[in-house]
Amino acid sequence: MSEATKPSFSIPSILAIVAAIASFFQGATFGLILAVIAIIFGIIGVLLSLSVKKRGGIVSFASVAAGLIGIIAAIIKAMLYMFG
Repeated sequence: MSEATKPSFSIPSILAIVAAIASFFQGATFGLILAVIAIIFGIIGVLLSLSVKKRGGIVSFASVAAGLIGIIAAIIKAMLYMFG
Protein backbone atom coordinates (compact mmCIF):
# COMPACT_ATOMS: atom_id res chain seq x y z
CA MET A 1 0.00 0.00 0.00
CA SER A 2 1.39 3.38 -0.89
CA GLU A 3 1.38 6.34 1.46
CA ALA A 4 -1.39 8.06 -0.53
CA THR A 5 -3.84 5.22 0.09
CA LYS A 6 -2.79 4.36 3.63
CA PRO A 7 -5.89 3.92 5.85
CA SER A 8 -6.31 6.50 8.58
CA PHE A 9 -8.29 6.62 11.81
CA SER A 10 -11.60 8.44 11.59
CA ILE A 11 -12.18 11.52 13.71
CA PRO A 12 -15.32 10.04 15.36
CA SER A 13 -13.38 6.98 16.54
CA ILE A 14 -10.75 9.20 18.19
CA LEU A 15 -13.38 11.47 19.76
CA ALA A 16 -15.31 8.45 20.99
CA ILE A 17 -12.41 6.93 22.89
CA VAL A 18 -11.45 10.31 24.38
CA ALA A 19 -15.04 10.89 25.54
CA ALA A 20 -15.27 7.36 26.96
CA ILE A 21 -12.09 7.75 28.98
CA ALA A 22 -13.05 11.24 30.17
CA SER A 23 -16.46 9.99 31.33
CA PHE A 24 -14.79 7.95 34.08
CA PHE A 25 -13.08 11.01 35.55
CA GLN A 26 -16.17 13.23 35.78
CA GLY A 27 -19.14 13.42 38.08
CA ALA A 28 -22.42 11.67 37.49
CA THR A 29 -24.06 14.21 35.18
CA PHE A 30 -21.14 15.16 32.98
CA GLY A 31 -19.88 11.57 33.01
CA LEU A 32 -23.27 10.40 31.71
CA ILE A 33 -23.21 13.04 28.96
CA LEU A 34 -19.68 12.03 27.91
CA ALA A 35 -20.62 8.35 27.94
CA VAL A 36 -23.58 9.00 25.63
CA ILE A 37 -21.32 11.08 23.35
CA ALA A 38 -18.82 8.20 23.32
CA ILE A 39 -21.54 5.78 22.26
CA ILE A 40 -22.82 8.05 19.50
CA PHE A 41 -19.37 8.76 18.09
CA GLY A 42 -18.43 5.11 18.51
CA ILE A 43 -21.35 3.98 16.39
CA ILE A 44 -20.46 6.57 13.74
CA GLY A 45 -16.83 5.39 13.88
CA VAL A 46 -17.86 1.76 13.42
CA LEU A 47 -19.93 2.69 10.38
CA LEU A 48 -17.08 4.74 8.91
CA SER A 49 -14.60 1.92 9.52
CA LEU A 50 -16.48 -0.23 7.06
CA SER A 51 -14.75 1.80 4.37
CA VAL A 52 -11.40 0.48 3.14
CA LYS A 53 -9.86 3.94 3.52
CA LYS A 54 -10.67 4.32 7.25
CA ARG A 55 -9.48 2.53 10.37
CA GLY A 56 -10.77 2.59 13.91
CA GLY A 57 -13.40 -0.11 14.04
CA ILE A 58 -11.92 -1.80 17.09
CA VAL A 59 -11.32 1.54 18.81
CA SER A 60 -14.89 2.59 18.07
CA PHE A 61 -16.30 -0.70 19.30
CA ALA A 62 -14.21 -0.43 22.47
CA SER A 63 -15.44 3.11 23.03
CA VAL A 64 -19.07 1.99 22.70
CA ALA A 65 -18.40 -0.67 25.34
CA ALA A 66 -16.59 1.86 27.55
CA GLY A 67 -19.48 4.28 27.05
CA LEU A 68 -21.92 1.65 28.30
CA ILE A 69 -19.70 1.01 31.31
CA GLY A 70 -19.47 4.80 31.78
CA ILE A 71 -23.27 5.01 31.93
CA ILE A 72 -23.33 2.33 34.62
CA ALA A 73 -20.58 4.18 36.52
CA ALA A 74 -22.51 7.46 36.27
CA ILE A 75 -25.65 5.80 37.62
CA ILE A 76 -23.69 4.33 40.53
CA LYS A 77 -22.10 7.74 41.22
CA ALA A 78 -25.53 9.37 41.21
CA MET A 79 -26.96 6.76 43.57
CA LEU A 80 -24.02 7.17 45.94
CA TYR A 81 -24.50 10.93 45.86
CA MET A 82 -28.25 10.70 46.54
CA PHE A 83 -28.22 7.90 49.11
CA GLY A 84 -24.71 8.14 50.53
